Amino acid sequence: MYSKNQALFILVLIVVLLNAIVLSASVVQLPGAPVFYRFPYAKVGLTEEQAAAHLVSRFTYGATPGMIDNVMATGLENWFEKQLAANTTDAPLDERLRDYDALTLSNAEVVNTYYKNAQILRMAVADGVIDRDSAKVNIAGYREQLRQYARDKNIRSERELTRQFINQKILRAVYSENQLQEVLTEFWFNHFNVSFTKRICSQFIPAYERDVIRPRALGKFQDLLIATAKSPAMLLYLDNFSSVGAMDSTNKKRVSSKKRMRGLNENYAREVMELHTLGVDGGYTQNDVTEAARILTGWTIYPMGKENFGNGYRKLLDNAGEEKLTARGYIHDGDFLFTPNRHDTGEKKVLGIAFKAGGGYDEGIQLLQMLAAHPSTAKFIAAKIATRFVSDNPPASLIDAMAKTFRDTDGDIKKVLITMTTSVEFWDVSAIRTKTKSPFELAISSIRALQADIRNPYPVYTWLTRMGQPVYFYQAPTGFPDKGQHWINTGSLLNRMNFGLALADKRIPGIKFNLLGLNNNHEPESAEDALATYSKLLMPGRNLDKTIQQLTPLLNAPDLQQKVDEAAGKAAQSTAATDSLHEEITSDQPLAKSDQTDVYRLSQIVGILLGSPEFQRR
Repeated sequence: MYSKNQALFILVLIVVLLNAIVLSASVVQLPGAPVFYRFPYAKVGLTEEQAAAHLVSRFTYGATPGMIDNVMATGLENWFEKQLAANTTDAPLDERLRDYDALTLSNAEVVNTYYKNAQILRMAVADGVIDRDSAKVNIAGYREQLRQYARDKNIRSERELTRQFINQKILRAVYSENQLQEVLTEFWFNHFNVSFTKRICSQFIPAYERDVIRPRALGKFQDLLIATAKSPAMLLYLDNFSSVGAMDSTNKKRVSSKKRMRGLNENYAREVMELHTLGVDGGYTQNDVTEAARILTGWTIYPMGKENFGNGYRKLLDNAGEEKLTARGYIHDGDFLFTPNRHDTGEKKVLGIAFKAGGGYDEGIQLLQMLAAHPSTAKFIAAKIATRFVSDNPPASLIDAMAKTFRDTDGDIKKVLITMTTSVEFWDVSAIRTKTKSPFELAISSIRALQADIRNPYPVYTWLTRMGQPVYFYQAPTGFPDKGQHWINTGSLLNRMNFGLALADKRIPGIKFNLLGLNNNHEPESAEDALATYSKLLMPGRNLDKTIQQLTPLLNAPDLQQKVDEAAGKAAQSTAATDSLHEEITSDQPLAKSDQTDVYRLSQIVGILLGSPEFQRR
């Protein structure tokens, strides 16, 4: 038994330890359990409303009406835990996506349903429906023949697949309750970028985001890295699907140096180090790239579809059977196939770590695990996450803390995010509203702020392209830059202002909303009153005195309506040319006053606010 003094000492110790746990940024509870950490926003002088607005601006695509109040009512930490869990039902979103039938198809189903125009033409010629020579003369006629052939064969154009995929991204960003998961899905897709501009991989991109990125966006980085490496989209985008080693393991004959150089492809090996893990200054050499490429030889795509990739192995698989091939070292995992007869079985060394001769698929996994666990990777990923969620130039102290958590937790993304959000640096005044919204973030946050009903998402994509961010079409493996200087220039600012004006004036087809409904159907007394009222509705939790002062002179600009009409007219023309679901353009009615000199349009004022510098920041 303990003495009274000993018992008192133990009780005090328990209290101290519990307090330490509550204040610790490193203690993480399972989603749904009590939250044993607190956000230190009060230490830097933020109110709860300001902190909630900052949290929402960083981890969602923008506040919807009443959202800040709901976050405060839930509790900031509880709301964040719910977002980390990413398991909120999305029935309304699912209903909007119900007619997008391509989104549920496997890669094999996609490649046997959606074809490139050149593929459809080859099939039609092979079936004797179209004569290739006559097609060159009568272009319009052969296109109609192709369309009829596709209908008869139940073949669909890849363009339709692309459009469905773009539409679903916009709808998910606007309507998903699991906002953090969607934000991180975009972040990780951009980090492990693949692009529709490389047509060879385009059919596999929808499943890449759905099956590889989104489910792992809040998991372990290592799992995400390995899954992307094995996906058909990445194998094709960075050419690793065709990389052949220097040793034929079937007959054990050494392949000539000339043939080896022709068969070895270093694209993926280079980018997995420079862009996906270690970073450009991560301490690797060109020799490390070559050796890593040798390790990853034989990683390719499982056969699927008569017109698609991997069919060189179809006959082998049909003849030998999977069981025999597995015994010979073949690895089949979903759409991934490891082929030992194309793998370099010699000794390798990467970053000073030796890989013994005779290795196969497992040494590729070992390589990726080694890269994921490397200290340079921890720092590189921590810096990239901090740049996305804190500022364009995050403090070194914060990066170091996040990198430590990354190392200590085997790259647990949730725990890295908790380390970031429980740091003083995240809440510091220098980080508040310092990030510039990308065009996608601007468009989606505008739609969310207006609580709009999207009937047709594709016109939004037309505007994203005009503003400089054609999603899924960034050609370089770097992905879109994540710093404001990339997005802001004279031309882009004009397009952003035009977008806000056109959206608010209902000149973008397929989007419906009620501006007066945002203010409980109360009509502001004047233009100045409307500016003050709607600035708070669209940008809650901010001090907007300076913004209102800057925007007030615009209310009486004599050519404002002409600018609205010009911006909206260009948008309508562009959308009508690219979208068959073009709708009739309508605009808000003026809010007329008895004194005709005081006539104003609410849509103009809202458009000015959406295009304002303050709304551009998050």
